[in-house]
This record gives sequence, C-alpha cells and structure tokens, in this order.
Amino acid sequence: MIEVDHHADGQQAPIRQTRTGGRAARVARRACEAAAISADFLRKIPAYELLGEDALEKLESHADWILQEIGIEFRGDAEALALFKDAGASVDGCRVRFDPGHARALCSTAPETFRMEGRDPASSITLGGDNVVFMPAYGPPFVTDLDNGRRYATIEDFRNFVKLAYASPWLNHSGGTVCEPVDLPVNKRHLDMVYAHLRYSTKPFMGSVTAPERAEDSIAMARLVFGDAHLEEHCVIQGNINVNSPLVYDDVMSGALRAYAAAGQSVVVSPFILGGAMGPVTQPALLAQSHAEAMAGIALTQLVRKGAPVVYGNFLTTMNLKTGAPTFGTPEANLSTFAIAQLCRRLRLPLRCGGHLTASKVADGQAMQESAASMLAGIMAGSNFVFHAAGWLEGGLTMGYEKFAMDLDHCGMMLRMIGGLTIDRESLAADAYREAGPGGAYLSTAHTLAHFETANYDSALADTASFEQWTEDGSRDTERRANSRWKEMLGSYSAPPLDPAIDEALQDFMARRKAAMPDQWH
Repeated sequence: MIEVDHHADGQQAPIRQTRTGGRAARVARRACEAAAISADFLRKIPAYELLGEDALEKLESHADWILQEIGIEFRGDAEALALFKDAGASVDGCRVRFDPGHARALCSTAPETFRMEGRDPASSITLGGDNVVFMPAYGPPFVTDLDNGRRYATIEDFRNFVKLAYASPWLNHSGGTVCEPVDLPVNKRHLDMVYAHLRYSTKPFMGSVTAPERAEDSIAMARLVFGDAHLEEHCVIQGNINVNSPLVYDDVMSGALRAYAAAGQSVVVSPFILGGAMGPVTQPALLAQSHAEAMAGIALTQLVRKGAPVVYGNFLTTMNLKTGAPTFGTPEANLSTFAIAQLCRRLRLPLRCGGHLTASKVADGQAMQESAASMLAGIMAGSNFVFHAAGWLEGGLTMGYEKFAMDLDHCGMMLRMIGGLTIDRESLAADAYREAGPGGAYLSTAHTLAHFETANYDSALADTASFEQWTEDGSRDTERRANSRWKEMLGSYSAPPLDPAIDEALQDFMARRKAAMPDQWH
C-alpha cells in the first residue's frame, strides 16, 4: 500500500513503504480512539417526516381494521392464545382479533428506551431516543470473498465476522446469526454461535430463535457470563423475531419471543414483507399490514412480562413483479421506510430498519447503489437499530467479506453525518482568515494544522491518488482494497479477556447440552 505525499507546489511524491504506517495507520488509530470513547452513537440531525397527521391516522385506522376484521394467527402456541384471550382479545382457533386501539394499548407498557449491557460495560448501548446502533448482516447461509469465491459458511467464518465486528468502531452491536455455520448440526450450532459472541467480543449480541429451547440455551449461557441477579435486572441478550407475513406467527417465533420476554430480555419484532407476495402490491396497504403485525407481537411481549424491552422492527421491501425476485433500495421501499418510522414514533418505541441491502451477488456498483440508498433512507427516517449494516449480498443469502469492509467505511460516513454541524467560534475559523488573508493558502495555517486530522471523515478505502499513481499501484478497485482491509483487521484482532472460570462454565454447558441430543442436519 502506498501513501502519496502532497507537496505545497502541487506535485505528488510516492512514499513506497510508508502507507501501512501512514494514512492507514492514522485511520486505524482514530478508529480505535473512537471505539474507546463510547459505544453510544447519537443522532444530532432531525429525522425526515414524510407524512402528515391525516395520512398517519389513515394508516393507523387501516391497521386497526386489519387486526379486527382479518386478524393475526398464532399457530401452535396455546399459551400465547390464552394470554391474548385473558387480555380481552377475540380468539377463534388460532386467529386473534383486536378491537380498534386494543393492540396499541397493550404495546404502551414497553419502554421508550432501554439500556443493553455489553460484557465490558464500555460496550453497553442504549436503544431508542436519539441513539443509533449498527449491527452486521443476519442469517446468510453462504459467504464469499475474492480469494475463495461463494461457498457455504462455516463456524470459522462466523468467528471471523464476530471478530471483524468487534474490531470495527462503526458497529456497536455484535449481531446474531452473522452467517449460518452449516458445518455444525442444526440443533447444536446455536451453542457455538452464542459462545463466539461471548468469547470473541464484548459488544451486545443476539441469541438463537430457531426453537424455544435454543432461545432458553442462549439465555442460560448469558446467565453464566452476567450472573442471575444481573440478568434479572438488565437486558444483556436479544432475540430477532420475524413475523411469517402475511399475518402469521408460528409457534417457533412466538415461543422464542415468550422465552426472551419472560426473562426480561429484548426482542426485535420484525414483519418480513415483500410487496405483491406477502401482502398487496401497494405501499400504503403494506404499511398498515406491517404496523398491525408488529403491534400484535409487541403486545404479546407485554402480556408475558409487562415492561419487557422490545424494538419495533420492519423489513418491508419491493419485488420484481415479473420474476418474483426481491428488490432493494427502490424508491417505493425507501418511502415506506420513512412512513413506518413515523408510525413507530407514535408508539414511542425504538425503531429497527434495514441497512446496506442489495440483491447484487457481488460487491459491485449495483450493490453499493442499492445499499447506499436503503441505508440512507433508514438513517434519515430516524432508525435506532440498523440491521444488516455490513456484509449483506444476494438478498441476504450471502455474507461478503469485501462487502463487509466496504459497508463499514460507509457506516463511518453515516455516523459522521448524523453528528451534524457544530457552529461555534472555533469552527468559524476567524483566525485562519486573519492569518492567510485574501488569496492565501490555508493548508499551513495554525487552524488547519490543529484540525486537519479530524475535520473530515478519512475513508479507509477510498483512493484519491492521481490516475498515474493509481495505475502504478496496481489499478486496484474498491473491492480489491477491501480485500486487503478485512485481512488487515483480522490480522490485528486481539481477543478481549474472559474470566477462565466463566469460559470453563460455558464450555461445560455446551458439552452437556450437545451430549444430551443426537446431531440433526435438517
């Protein structure tokens, strides 16, 4: 890697062996300094308000109509149905219906903001309010990189992405199933995934939701690390609950939801809707449906344990109506992101939106255009919790190593943007004008020298050299530079300390649980 020394006379002189210890080192150092200051990212710019009061009331009214006229099914979960019936909802078989305003009222006991503890207190975060949380992509069964191509993910890949997320100052959440380690049995891999989050990171994380007993295992492992008393009073683990849109919760999702809520831990309730397939093709109808589905799940958390922390989630996007393929970063999906955020704020709950979403198979121009569009919409809508902030490819089927590094760089840009502008005496730089005067050079003023390292976001990947210098350096595009970047990050990763006694307890728990059941591969 080569750094260019920009002289006052405008010429550029290559410094052959210094970039690794120069610009890249400065970027890495400032990243580490940023991570050490705080895990909380604060929004200092306003969220965009797309809809007026009349439009929002129409959407809420239609959501109430869906909940009363059509209803939501909770399939195979007798306990959930009993809770709804006791709360006054109409239950017919597995179909639950609510009078207008009832679901909203049940949601009202969920906290507007809550603290989520990291294994290191310095890694703890706040969800809700003006806080912003970024986490990696969730769920891909494949991974890809320039060296080995697309392949099934393994537990080694899973650990790699946990380490990369821990090493980045731009992600303040370790994620959940950052990729699916298909080299491990289906019924046991959750143990290794939770262990990886606890061992290789100190940031908040998500446990398993693929079966209620796996959710219980995840909570049990968190208890071993944080202690029973601490877990009883604090949120230390989350579950991601996807609605089986349209209008269905199966017993796996509702059972996992109840496990986390009963323990006082957080769930993210996320309808998963592709317009035209899992709901009508028009966005207003989908917005009302998503709102209804989210409220039903949030209401259940509060019936299980009043005050249980919850995040209002959504995954509402479009599809190619000719092929049935999901599409991302589209104008319609982005408009819906703005609207769903407003509906969430009226419930006074933390909001989850999607992040760097794309249908592209590789980290190309399509990937970054779609990713940037969907990420910016979520940021400007006022999202508190950004899923899929790094790594997402192929509609969520693939986790990309190069895409991960590229997305991280853009996360840093977004965080710099939401920090807003500080207008004060120092930023107005009167002394610099006095020193340089009309026609003068500002590069050498005392003000520039005092602020040049922090005045602008310093991208770890962007190449700003001349064409000649870029060619001489090997004509590497962004994806090639990202390939080097993620390898550097893994090479410099250092595992956080973990009490050996706690580590031993985790290992023992995993061994006993694995020994208690035969391997299942489907």
